[in-house]
Amino acid sequence: MDGRRHLSELLDRAAARRPNHPAIEDETGRSWTYAELAHAADRLATRLSRWGVGRGDRVGLVLPKGFEAVAAIHGILRAGASYVPVDPAAPTGRGAGILADGGVKAAVVAPDWAASLRRRWPGPGPGPRLVLVGEEGAPGPSDADWDDILEDDAPSPLPPARAVDDLAYILYTSGSTGQPKGVMLSHRSAFCFLDWCDQTLGPWDDADRFASHAPFHFDLSVFDLFQSCRRAATLLLIGEGLGKDPARLGAFLASRRVSVWYSAPSILALLTRYGGLEPDDRSTPRLVLFAGEVFPVGPFRDLRTLWPRATMWNLYGPTETNVCTAYRVPEGIPPERAEPLPIGSVCAPLRARVVDELGQDVPAGALGELVIAGPGVMRGYFGRAELSARAFFRDSGGASWYRTGDLVVDDGAGCYQFHGRRDRMVKKRGYRIELGEIEAALYRHEGVDRAAVVAKPDEWSVSIAAFLAMKPGCKGSIIAMKQHCAGLLPPYMVPDTITFLSDLPTTSTDKVDYQGLKHLAASRT
Repeated sequence: MDGRRHLSELLDRAAARRPNHPAIEDETGRSWTYAELAHAADRLATRLSRWGVGRGDRVGLVLPKGFEAVAAIHGILRAGASYVPVDPAAPTGRGAGILADGGVKAAVVAPDWAASLRRRWPGPGPGPRLVLVGEEGAPGPSDADWDDILEDDAPSPLPPARAVDDLAYILYTSGSTGQPKGVMLSHRSAFCFLDWCDQTLGPWDDADRFASHAPFHFDLSVFDLFQSCRRAATLLLIGEGLGKDPARLGAFLASRRVSVWYSAPSILALLTRYGGLEPDDRSTPRLVLFAGEVFPVGPFRDLRTLWPRATMWNLYGPTETNVCTAYRVPEGIPPERAEPLPIGSVCAPLRARVVDELGQDVPAGALGELVIAGPGVMRGYFGRAELSARAFFRDSGGASWYRTGDLVVDDGAGCYQFHGRRDRMVKKRGYRIELGEIEAALYRHEGVDRAAVVAKPDEWSVSIAAFLAMKPGCKGSIIAMKQHCAGLLPPYMVPDTITFLSDLPTTSTDKVDYQGLKHLAASRT
Protein backbone atom coordinates (compact mmCIF):
# COMPACT_ATOMS: atom_id res chain seq x y z
CA MET A 1 0.00 0.00 0.00
CA ASP A 2 1.27 3.47 -0.95
CA GLY A 3 2.54 5.09 2.26
CA ARG A 4 1.07 8.42 1.18
CA ARG A 5 -2.52 7.26 0.57
CA HIS A 6 -4.96 9.57 2.28
CA LEU A 7 -8.75 9.78 2.32
CA SER A 8 -8.60 13.46 1.36
CA GLU A 9 -7.36 12.43 -2.09
CA LEU A 10 -10.69 10.80 -2.92
CA LEU A 11 -12.49 14.16 -3.08
CA ASP A 12 -9.63 15.70 -5.08
CA ARG A 13 -9.93 12.98 -7.71
CA ALA A 14 -13.72 13.04 -7.85
CA ALA A 15 -13.78 16.83 -8.25
CA ALA A 16 -11.19 16.64 -11.00
CA ARG A 17 -13.04 13.86 -12.86
CA ARG A 18 -16.66 15.00 -12.44
CA PRO A 19 -16.68 18.59 -11.15
CA ASN A 20 -20.29 19.26 -12.14
CA HIS A 21 -21.74 15.94 -11.04
CA PRO A 22 -23.96 16.01 -7.90
CA ALA A 23 -21.78 14.89 -4.99
CA ILE A 24 -24.38 15.17 -2.23
CA GLU A 25 -28.13 15.58 -2.29
CA ASP A 26 -30.47 16.21 0.62
CA GLU A 27 -34.04 15.14 1.32
CA THR A 28 -35.47 18.17 -0.49
CA GLY A 29 -33.54 17.45 -3.69
CA ARG A 30 -31.06 20.30 -3.20
CA SER A 31 -27.53 19.30 -4.20
CA TRP A 32 -23.88 20.32 -4.22
CA THR A 33 -21.59 19.39 -7.06
CA TYR A 34 -18.17 17.90 -6.48
CA ALA A 35 -16.65 21.28 -7.30
CA GLU A 36 -18.83 22.96 -4.65
CA LEU A 37 -18.06 20.29 -2.06
CA ALA A 38 -14.33 20.56 -2.74
CA HIS A 39 -14.48 24.36 -2.42
CA ALA A 40 -16.26 24.16 0.95
CA ALA A 41 -13.84 21.52 2.24
CA ASP A 42 -10.84 23.55 1.08
CA ARG A 43 -12.08 26.72 2.80
CA LEU A 44 -12.52 24.92 6.11
CA ALA A 45 -9.11 23.26 5.78
CA THR A 46 -7.59 26.68 5.18
CA ARG A 47 -9.19 28.12 8.33
CA LEU A 48 -8.14 25.15 10.45
CA SER A 49 -4.59 25.43 9.14
CA ARG A 50 -4.46 29.11 10.12
CA TRP A 51 -5.51 28.10 13.61
CA GLY A 52 -2.56 25.74 13.79
CA VAL A 53 -4.54 22.55 13.19
CA GLY A 54 -2.54 20.00 11.24
CA ARG A 55 -1.17 16.51 11.07
CA GLY A 56 -1.73 14.60 14.31
CA ASP A 57 -4.46 16.93 15.60
CA ARG A 58 -8.11 16.04 16.21
CA VAL A 59 -11.16 18.11 15.27
CA GLY A 60 -14.62 17.48 16.68
CA LEU A 61 -17.79 17.33 14.62
CA VAL A 62 -21.21 17.91 16.21
CA LEU A 63 -23.67 18.57 13.40
CA PRO A 64 -26.88 17.05 12.12
CA LYS A 65 -26.47 15.28 8.81
CA GLY A 66 -26.22 17.85 6.02
CA PHE A 67 -23.98 19.36 3.36
CA GLU A 68 -21.91 21.18 5.96
CA ALA A 69 -21.22 18.01 7.93
CA VAL A 70 -19.95 16.20 4.82
CA ALA A 71 -17.82 19.18 3.82
CA ALA A 72 -16.47 19.44 7.37
CA ILE A 73 -15.32 15.81 7.37
CA HIS A 74 -13.46 16.31 4.09
CA GLY A 75 -12.09 19.68 5.26
CA ILE A 76 -10.73 18.23 8.50
CA LEU A 77 -9.00 15.45 6.56
CA ARG A 78 -7.60 17.97 4.05
CA ALA A 79 -6.04 19.88 6.94
CA GLY A 80 -4.19 16.67 7.85
CA ALA A 81 -6.20 16.17 11.04
CA SER A 82 -8.56 13.38 12.10
CA TYR A 83 -12.26 13.93 12.75
CA VAL A 84 -14.03 13.00 15.99
CA PRO A 85 -17.79 12.81 15.34
CA VAL A 86 -20.28 13.16 18.19
CA ASP A 87 -23.99 12.36 18.12
CA PRO A 88 -25.70 15.79 18.09
CA ALA A 89 -28.78 14.21 19.73
CA ALA A 90 -26.78 12.97 22.73
CA PRO A 91 -26.66 15.00 25.96
CA THR A 92 -24.19 17.87 25.72
CA GLY A 93 -22.31 16.70 28.78
CA ARG A 94 -21.59 13.35 27.13
CA GLY A 95 -20.53 15.03 23.90
CA ALA A 96 -18.31 17.50 25.72
CA GLY A 97 -16.69 14.63 27.59
CA ILE A 98 -15.94 12.83 24.32
CA LEU A 99 -14.38 15.92 22.73
CA ALA A 100 -12.32 16.55 25.86
CA ASP A 101 -11.20 12.93 26.03
CA GLY A 102 -10.17 13.12 22.35
CA GLY A 103 -8.17 16.29 23.00
CA VAL A 104 -9.74 18.10 20.05
CA LYS A 105 -8.06 21.35 19.01
CA ALA A 106 -11.14 22.67 17.22
CA ALA A 107 -14.71 21.61 16.59
CA VAL A 108 -17.38 22.23 13.96
CA VAL A 109 -20.70 22.56 15.78
CA ALA A 110 -24.26 23.84 15.56
CA PRO A 111 -24.72 27.25 17.29
CA ASP A 112 -27.26 26.02 19.85
CA TRP A 113 -24.80 23.26 20.83
CA ALA A 114 -21.88 25.68 21.13
CA ALA A 115 -23.12 27.65 24.13
CA SER A 116 -23.92 24.48 26.04
CA LEU A 117 -20.54 22.98 25.09
CA ARG A 118 -18.75 25.95 26.62
CA ARG A 119 -20.79 25.65 29.83
CA ARG A 120 -20.24 21.91 30.14
CA TRP A 121 -16.59 21.73 29.07
CA PRO A 122 -14.89 19.42 31.60
CA GLY A 123 -11.29 20.40 30.84
CA PRO A 124 -8.45 20.10 31.32
CA GLY A 125 -7.68 23.49 29.89
CA PRO A 126 -9.91 25.73 27.77
CA GLY A 127 -12.39 24.37 25.27
CA PRO A 128 -11.58 24.04 21.54
CA ARG A 129 -11.93 26.80 18.98
CA LEU A 130 -15.28 26.54 17.25
CA VAL A 131 -16.66 26.82 13.74
CA LEU A 132 -20.39 27.53 13.97
CA VAL A 133 -22.74 26.17 11.34
CA GLY A 134 -26.30 27.52 11.15
CA GLU A 135 -28.23 30.40 12.66
CA GLU A 136 -30.70 29.03 15.21
CA GLY A 137 -30.37 29.59 18.93
CA ALA A 138 -28.10 31.90 20.85
CA PRO A 139 -24.54 30.82 20.09
CA GLY A 140 -22.65 33.33 22.18
CA PRO A 141 -19.15 34.41 21.11
CA SER A 142 -17.75 32.47 18.17
CA ASP A 143 -14.36 31.92 16.63
CA ALA A 144 -15.65 31.61 13.08
CA ASP A 145 -18.90 31.35 11.15
CA TRP A 146 -19.30 28.77 8.40
CA ASP A 147 -20.68 31.25 5.85
CA ASP A 148 -17.78 33.63 6.45
CA ILE A 149 -15.34 30.79 5.89
CA LEU A 150 -16.92 29.92 2.54
CA GLU A 151 -16.52 33.54 1.41
CA ASP A 152 -12.89 33.67 2.50
CA ASP A 153 -10.76 33.74 -0.66
CA ALA A 154 -7.38 33.85 1.01
CA PRO A 155 -4.85 31.54 -0.64
CA SER A 156 -4.82 27.99 0.68
CA PRO A 157 -1.73 26.82 2.55
CA LEU A 158 0.45 24.11 1.11
CA PRO A 159 -1.01 20.62 1.66
CA PRO A 160 0.26 19.15 4.92
CA ALA A 161 2.56 16.15 5.02
CA ARG A 162 0.49 12.99 4.96
CA ALA A 163 1.02 9.30 5.66
CA VAL A 164 -1.22 6.28 5.38
CA ASP A 165 -0.70 5.45 9.05
CA ASP A 166 -1.94 8.86 10.23
CA LEU A 167 -5.22 8.78 12.16
CA ALA A 168 -8.24 9.41 9.96
CA TYR A 169 -11.02 9.39 12.57
CA ILE A 170 -11.78 8.40 16.16
CA LEU A 171 -15.16 6.77 16.76
CA TYR A 172 -16.39 6.63 20.34
CA THR A 173 -18.25 3.52 21.44
CA SER A 174 -19.96 2.53 24.65
CA GLY A 175 -17.64 1.66 27.55
CA SER A 176 -18.38 -0.85 30.31
CA THR A 177 -17.20 1.55 33.04
CA GLY A 178 -19.53 4.34 31.91
CA GLN A 179 -16.76 6.13 30.01
CA PRO A 180 -17.00 5.92 26.19
CA LYS A 181 -13.82 4.73 24.51
CA GLY A 182 -12.33 6.23 21.36
CA VAL A 183 -11.45 3.73 18.63
CA MET A 184 -8.51 5.06 16.59
CA LEU A 185 -8.67 4.21 12.88
CA SER A 186 -5.96 5.17 10.42
CA HIS A 187 -6.14 5.94 6.71
CA ARG A 188 -4.56 2.52 6.18
CA SER A 189 -7.40 0.78 8.02
CA ALA A 190 -10.00 2.77 6.08
CA PHE A 191 -8.42 1.89 2.74
CA CYS A 192 -8.16 -1.75 3.76
CA PHE A 193 -11.95 -1.79 3.97
CA LEU A 194 -12.61 0.48 0.97
CA ASP A 195 -10.28 -1.50 -1.29
CA TRP A 196 -12.10 -4.71 -0.37
CA CYS A 197 -15.44 -3.01 -1.11
CA ASP A 198 -14.25 -1.67 -4.44
CA GLN A 199 -12.93 -5.04 -5.59
CA THR A 200 -15.64 -7.28 -4.16
CA LEU A 201 -18.97 -5.46 -4.18
CA GLY A 202 -18.83 -4.12 -7.75
CA PRO A 203 -19.24 -3.66 -10.61
CA TRP A 204 -19.93 0.01 -10.00
CA ASP A 205 -21.83 2.43 -12.19
CA ASP A 206 -21.24 6.16 -12.76
CA ALA A 207 -24.98 6.63 -12.20
CA ASP A 208 -24.90 5.00 -8.74
CA ARG A 209 -26.72 6.82 -5.95
CA PHE A 210 -25.60 5.83 -2.44
CA ALA A 211 -27.98 6.19 0.49
CA SER A 212 -26.44 7.75 3.60
CA HIS A 213 -28.60 6.26 6.35
CA ALA A 214 -26.03 5.75 9.12
CA PRO A 215 -25.16 8.78 11.31
CA PHE A 216 -21.60 10.00 10.93
CA HIS A 217 -20.57 8.85 14.43
CA PHE A 218 -21.46 5.26 13.39
CA ASP A 219 -18.83 3.23 11.52
CA LEU A 220 -21.25 2.21 8.76
CA SER A 221 -20.99 5.81 7.49
CA VAL A 222 -17.38 5.24 6.37
CA PHE A 223 -18.61 3.22 3.40
CA ASP A 224 -21.30 5.76 2.45
CA LEU A 225 -19.01 8.78 2.67
CA PHE A 226 -15.88 7.49 1.01
CA GLN A 227 -16.94 4.74 -1.37
CA SER A 228 -19.44 7.09 -3.03
CA CYS A 229 -16.70 9.70 -3.30
CA ARG A 230 -14.22 7.16 -4.64
CA ARG A 231 -16.65 6.33 -7.45
CA ALA A 232 -17.57 10.05 -7.95
CA ALA A 233 -21.19 9.00 -7.38
CA THR A 234 -24.01 10.83 -5.60
CA LEU A 235 -24.55 10.54 -1.83
CA LEU A 236 -28.20 10.92 -0.72
CA LEU A 237 -28.34 12.27 2.83
CA ILE A 238 -31.00 10.73 5.06
CA GLY A 239 -31.53 12.65 8.29
CA GLU A 240 -32.52 11.16 11.63
CA GLY A 241 -36.23 11.88 11.24
CA LEU A 242 -36.58 10.31 7.81
CA GLY A 243 -34.23 7.49 8.72
CA LYS A 244 -36.52 6.30 11.51
CA ASP A 245 -39.81 6.68 9.60
CA PRO A 246 -40.20 3.55 7.45
CA ALA A 247 -43.30 4.79 5.59
CA ARG A 248 -41.58 7.98 4.42
CA LEU A 249 -38.32 6.12 3.86
CA GLY A 250 -39.97 3.59 1.57
CA ALA A 251 -41.36 6.39 -0.58
CA PHE A 252 -37.96 8.10 -0.57
CA LEU A 253 -36.26 4.96 -1.85
CA ALA A 254 -38.76 4.59 -4.67
CA SER A 255 -38.67 8.23 -5.79
CA ARG A 256 -34.97 9.01 -5.44
CA ARG A 257 -33.54 6.03 -7.36
CA VAL A 258 -31.28 4.74 -4.58
CA SER A 259 -29.02 2.07 -6.06
CA VAL A 260 -26.71 1.30 -3.10
CA TRP A 261 -28.05 0.85 0.44
CA TYR A 262 -26.18 0.13 3.70
CA SER A 263 -27.77 0.09 7.14
CA ALA A 264 -28.40 -1.93 10.26
CA PRO A 265 -30.90 -4.77 9.68
CA SER A 266 -33.53 -3.29 12.01
CA ILE A 267 -34.49 -0.47 9.62
CA LEU A 268 -34.69 -2.93 6.72
CA ALA A 269 -36.99 -5.13 8.80
CA LEU A 270 -39.22 -2.12 9.49
CA LEU A 271 -39.20 -1.20 5.80
CA THR A 272 -40.52 -4.63 4.89
CA ARG A 273 -43.44 -4.20 7.27
CA TYR A 274 -44.28 -0.51 7.08
CA GLY A 275 -42.40 0.91 4.08
CA GLY A 276 -45.02 0.22 1.43
CA LEU A 277 -42.44 -1.59 -0.70
CA GLU A 278 -43.71 -3.08 -3.94
CA PRO A 279 -42.55 -6.61 -4.86
CA ASP A 280 -39.87 -6.63 -7.55
CA ASP A 281 -40.05 -2.86 -8.04
CA ARG A 282 -37.49 -1.87 -10.67
CA SER A 283 -36.60 1.27 -8.68
CA THR A 284 -35.31 -0.65 -5.66
CA PRO A 285 -31.58 -0.82 -4.81
CA ARG A 286 -29.36 -3.16 -6.80
CA LEU A 287 -26.86 -3.55 -3.91
CA VAL A 288 -28.08 -3.97 -0.32
CA LEU A 289 -25.60 -4.24 2.56
CA PHE A 290 -26.47 -4.68 6.21
CA ALA A 291 -24.37 -4.92 9.36
CA GLY A 292 -24.29 -4.06 13.04
CA GLU A 293 -26.60 -6.72 14.44
CA VAL A 294 -28.17 -10.08 13.67
CA PHE A 295 -30.85 -9.99 10.94
CA PRO A 296 -33.58 -12.46 12.01
CA VAL A 297 -34.24 -14.84 9.15
CA GLY A 298 -38.00 -14.21 9.07
CA PRO A 299 -37.83 -10.48 8.34
CA PHE A 300 -34.89 -11.08 6.00
CA ARG A 301 -36.89 -13.61 4.00
CA ASP A 302 -39.65 -10.98 3.65
CA LEU A 303 -37.12 -8.45 2.35
CA ARG A 304 -35.68 -10.92 -0.12
CA THR A 305 -39.20 -11.56 -1.44
CA LEU A 306 -39.74 -7.82 -1.98
CA TRP A 307 -36.29 -7.19 -3.51
CA PRO A 308 -35.44 -10.42 -5.35
CA ARG A 309 -33.13 -8.74 -7.88
CA ALA A 310 -30.88 -7.03 -5.31
CA THR A 311 -27.42 -8.36 -4.50
CA MET A 312 -27.33 -8.67 -0.72
CA TRP A 313 -24.42 -8.97 1.70
CA ASN A 314 -24.37 -9.60 5.44
CA LEU A 315 -21.32 -7.68 6.69
CA TYR A 316 -19.82 -8.17 10.13
CA GLY A 317 -17.22 -6.40 12.20
CA PRO A 318 -16.84 -4.35 15.37
CA THR A 319 -15.83 -0.69 15.09
CA GLU A 320 -12.28 -1.78 15.93
CA THR A 321 -11.98 -3.62 12.59
CA ASN A 322 -14.75 -2.07 10.49
CA VAL A 323 -16.00 -4.92 8.28
CA CYS A 324 -13.84 -8.02 8.72
CA THR A 325 -16.07 -10.86 7.47
CA ALA A 326 -18.80 -10.90 4.82
CA TYR A 327 -21.42 -13.26 3.46
CA ARG A 328 -23.06 -12.87 0.07
CA VAL A 329 -26.63 -14.00 0.61
CA PRO A 330 -27.91 -16.52 -1.94
CA GLU A 331 -31.04 -15.71 -3.89
CA GLY A 332 -33.08 -18.45 -2.26
CA ILE A 333 -33.49 -18.91 1.50
CA PRO A 334 -34.91 -22.38 2.28
CA PRO A 335 -38.29 -22.08 4.01
CA GLU A 336 -37.18 -24.48 6.74
CA ARG A 337 -34.19 -22.31 7.72
CA ALA A 338 -34.65 -20.82 11.19
CA GLU A 339 -31.12 -19.82 12.23
CA PRO A 340 -29.72 -16.38 11.28
CA LEU A 341 -27.50 -15.88 8.26
CA PRO A 342 -23.78 -16.63 8.64
CA ILE A 343 -21.43 -13.69 9.06
CA GLY A 344 -19.31 -15.18 6.29
CA SER A 345 -15.62 -15.44 5.52
CA VAL A 346 -12.77 -13.11 6.35
CA CYS A 347 -12.25 -10.09 4.08
CA ALA A 348 -8.75 -10.12 2.56
CA PRO A 349 -6.13 -9.01 3.41
CA LEU A 350 -7.38 -9.44 6.99
CA ARG A 351 -6.85 -12.77 8.74
CA ALA A 352 -9.19 -14.54 11.15
CA ARG A 353 -8.93 -17.34 13.70
CA VAL A 354 -11.27 -18.96 16.21
CA VAL A 355 -9.56 -19.43 19.57
CA ASP A 356 -10.19 -20.49 23.13
CA GLU A 357 -9.58 -18.37 26.24
CA LEU A 358 -5.83 -19.08 26.02
CA GLY A 359 -5.60 -17.94 22.41
CA GLN A 360 -5.24 -21.48 21.05
CA ASP A 361 -7.06 -22.46 17.86
CA VAL A 362 -10.19 -24.55 18.28
CA PRO A 363 -11.18 -27.16 15.67
CA ALA A 364 -13.79 -26.45 13.00
CA GLY A 365 -17.28 -26.90 14.39
CA ALA A 366 -16.24 -25.88 17.91
CA LEU A 367 -17.32 -22.66 19.60
CA GLY A 368 -14.62 -20.05 20.15
CA GLU A 369 -13.81 -16.36 20.04
CA LEU A 370 -13.20 -14.71 16.68
CA VAL A 371 -9.90 -12.83 16.55
CA ILE A 372 -8.72 -10.62 13.68
CA ALA A 373 -5.32 -9.44 12.43
CA GLY A 374 -4.26 -7.21 9.56
CA PRO A 375 -4.14 -3.62 8.31
CA GLY A 376 -7.84 -2.93 8.93
CA VAL A 377 -7.57 -3.30 12.70
CA MET A 378 -7.61 -0.24 14.94
CA ARG A 379 -4.46 1.30 16.37
CA GLY A 380 -5.96 1.18 19.85
CA TYR A 381 -8.22 3.21 22.16
CA PHE A 382 -7.31 6.87 22.43
CA GLY A 383 -5.53 7.61 25.70
CA ARG A 384 -6.31 4.14 27.08
CA ALA A 385 -3.06 2.19 26.83
CA GLU A 386 -4.05 -0.51 29.33
CA LEU A 387 -7.42 -1.07 27.68
CA SER A 388 -5.73 -1.22 24.28
CA ALA A 389 -3.25 -3.81 25.52
CA ARG A 390 -6.06 -6.02 26.86
CA ALA A 391 -7.83 -5.90 23.50
CA PHE A 392 -4.97 -7.74 21.75
CA PHE A 393 -2.79 -10.80 22.21
CA ARG A 394 0.34 -11.94 20.39
CA ASP A 395 0.74 -15.43 19.01
CA SER A 396 3.92 -17.47 19.10
CA GLY A 397 5.00 -15.92 15.81
CA GLY A 398 4.65 -12.38 17.14
CA ALA A 399 1.49 -11.47 15.22
CA SER A 400 -0.98 -9.21 17.02
CA TRP A 401 -4.63 -10.34 17.11
CA TYR A 402 -7.65 -8.26 18.11
CA ARG A 403 -10.10 -10.01 20.42
CA THR A 404 -13.60 -9.26 19.07
CA GLY A 405 -15.37 -10.80 22.08
CA ASP A 406 -17.77 -12.49 19.65
CA LEU A 407 -18.33 -16.24 19.76
CA VAL A 408 -18.46 -18.04 16.42
CA VAL A 409 -18.27 -21.48 14.85
CA ASP A 410 -16.25 -22.18 11.70
CA ASP A 411 -18.19 -24.48 9.36
CA GLY A 412 -14.93 -26.03 8.16
CA ALA A 413 -14.75 -23.93 4.99
CA GLY A 414 -13.87 -20.66 6.71
CA CYS A 415 -17.47 -19.43 6.91
CA TYR A 416 -18.45 -18.29 10.40
CA GLN A 417 -21.75 -18.50 12.26
CA PHE A 418 -22.28 -15.94 15.03
CA HIS A 419 -23.23 -17.25 18.48
CA GLY A 420 -23.34 -14.17 20.69
CA ARG A 421 -21.04 -12.13 22.92
CA ARG A 422 -18.43 -13.24 25.43
CA ASP A 423 -19.02 -10.11 27.54
CA ARG A 424 -22.06 -7.93 28.26
CA MET A 425 -22.04 -5.86 25.10
CA VAL A 426 -25.11 -5.93 22.87
CA LYS A 427 -26.12 -4.27 19.64
CA LYS A 428 -29.37 -2.41 19.18
CA ARG A 429 -30.36 -0.94 15.81
CA GLY A 430 -26.71 -1.35 14.86
CA TYR A 431 -25.37 0.63 17.84
CA ARG A 432 -22.95 -1.08 20.14
CA ILE A 433 -24.04 -0.77 23.77
CA GLU A 434 -22.17 -1.74 26.91
CA LEU A 435 -24.88 -2.56 29.44
CA GLY A 436 -22.44 -1.47 32.15
CA GLU A 437 -22.50 2.08 30.82
CA ILE A 438 -26.27 2.25 31.28
CA GLU A 439 -25.87 0.91 34.82
CA ALA A 440 -23.24 3.57 35.52
CA ALA A 441 -25.71 6.26 34.41
CA LEU A 442 -28.47 4.84 36.62
CA TYR A 443 -26.15 4.86 39.63
CA ARG A 444 -25.68 8.58 39.16
CA HIS A 445 -29.28 9.05 40.34
CA GLU A 446 -29.10 9.89 44.03
CA GLY A 447 -32.06 7.63 44.89
CA VAL A 448 -30.73 4.43 43.31
CA ASP A 449 -29.37 1.82 45.69
CA ARG A 450 -28.74 -0.98 43.21
CA ALA A 451 -29.14 -1.20 39.43
CA ALA A 452 -28.88 -3.94 36.84
CA VAL A 453 -29.51 -3.89 33.10
CA VAL A 454 -30.17 -6.83 30.78
CA ALA A 455 -30.99 -7.15 27.10
CA LYS A 456 -33.77 -9.31 25.79
CA PRO A 457 -34.25 -10.23 22.13
CA ASP A 458 -37.42 -9.32 20.29
CA GLU A 459 -38.57 -9.92 16.73
CA TRP A 460 -36.65 -7.00 15.28
CA SER A 461 -33.66 -6.32 17.49
CA VAL A 462 -33.17 -6.24 21.27
CA SER A 463 -34.78 -4.22 24.04
CA ILE A 464 -33.04 -2.95 27.14
CA ALA A 465 -34.59 -3.74 30.53
CA ALA A 466 -33.42 -1.98 33.69
CA PHE A 467 -34.13 -3.22 37.23
CA LEU A 468 -33.70 -0.86 40.16
CA ALA A 469 -33.80 -1.05 43.94
CA MET A 470 -34.22 2.39 45.49
CA LYS A 471 -32.70 3.68 48.72
CA PRO A 472 -34.98 3.76 51.80
CA GLY A 473 -37.40 6.67 51.57
CA CYS A 474 -36.88 7.19 47.84
CA LYS A 475 -39.82 6.47 45.58
CA GLY A 476 -39.24 5.11 42.09
CA SER A 477 -40.72 6.90 39.09
CA ILE A 478 -40.38 5.48 35.59
CA ILE A 479 -40.85 8.90 33.97
CA ALA A 480 -38.30 10.57 36.23
CA MET A 481 -35.77 7.77 35.74
CA LYS A 482 -36.13 7.90 31.96
CA GLN A 483 -35.63 11.66 32.08
CA HIS A 484 -32.52 11.11 34.19
CA CYS A 485 -31.14 8.64 31.64
CA ALA A 486 -32.00 10.92 28.71
CA GLY A 487 -29.79 13.57 30.28
CA LEU A 488 -26.79 11.26 30.36
CA LEU A 489 -27.19 8.79 27.49
CA PRO A 490 -28.00 8.92 23.79
CA PRO A 491 -31.62 7.96 22.97
CA TYR A 492 -30.81 4.41 21.82
CA MET A 493 -29.27 3.61 25.23
CA VAL A 494 -32.19 4.78 27.37
CA PRO A 495 -33.80 1.61 28.83
CA ASP A 496 -36.97 0.49 27.06
CA THR A 497 -38.44 -0.77 30.33
CA ILE A 498 -37.68 0.12 33.95
CA THR A 499 -38.83 -2.12 36.80
CA PHE A 500 -38.55 -1.22 40.47
CA LEU A 501 -37.92 -4.07 42.93
CA SER A 502 -37.52 -4.04 46.69
CA ASP A 503 -34.25 -5.95 46.24
CA LEU A 504 -32.40 -7.23 43.20
CA PRO A 505 -31.92 -11.02 43.05
CA THR A 506 -28.37 -12.08 43.87
CA THR A 507 -26.17 -15.12 43.61
CA SER A 508 -24.53 -16.90 46.52
CA THR A 509 -21.60 -14.50 46.27
CA ASP A 510 -23.92 -11.47 46.49
CA LYS A 511 -23.48 -10.62 42.83
CA VAL A 512 -26.49 -9.56 40.80
CA ASP A 513 -28.23 -12.61 39.37
CA TYR A 514 -28.35 -11.50 35.76
CA GLN A 515 -29.70 -14.82 34.54
CA GLY A 516 -32.61 -14.52 36.93
CA LEU A 517 -33.28 -10.99 35.70
CA LYS A 518 -33.20 -12.16 32.09
CA HIS A 519 -35.89 -14.72 32.90
CA LEU A 520 -37.89 -12.02 34.70
CA ALA A 521 -37.57 -9.65 31.75
CA ALA A 522 -38.65 -12.38 29.33
CA SER A 523 -41.68 -13.22 31.48
CA ARG A 524 -42.87 -9.61 31.27
CA THR A 525 -42.85 -9.44 27.48
